[in-house]
Amino acid sequence: MSYPVRYYCPHCGAVVELEREGYLSDKSVTPYPLVGWEYAEPDEDYESADGVRLVCGEDIAGDSDGDAVNWTGERSDADDVVDPSRESPCGQELYLSFVRFVDGEEVEPEPERTHTTIAGGGPSGPRGTDGPRGPSGPSGFSR
Repeated sequence: MSYPVRYYCPHCGAVVELEREGYLSDKSVTPYPLVGWEYAEPDEDYESADGVRLVCGEDIAGDSDGDAVNWTGERSDADDVVDPSRESPCGQELYLSFVRFVDGEEVEPEPERTHTTIAGGGPSGPRGTDGPRGPSGPSGFSR
């Protein structure tokens, strides 16, 4: 049996209602896909996927009972909305991720891999300062 479950867009706070089965457990709703998760469209069989890719404000027709995705016209005032003053709905993608299990253990998402390029062609060592010279003499101090 499916139930309407409400989520909010992490970009603007627009509230959406999604018809889904009650046995699915939510992991998160994020503005980006989780690494390793496979996402389905809301009009596809997302119950066998790891989550659902939604577009803020885009209603998706469901079966004869009504919409699978329905944007309610409400806004969440949650403190983790990126830009609460942004036009709502904003048209940005958001990702509903379900809890995944492998061999009976819950799978945590891997952090997104980022690569850093270190610039070349810089100085080969410290330059020093243009100010006064430091102490001098046999003990390191001058008189």
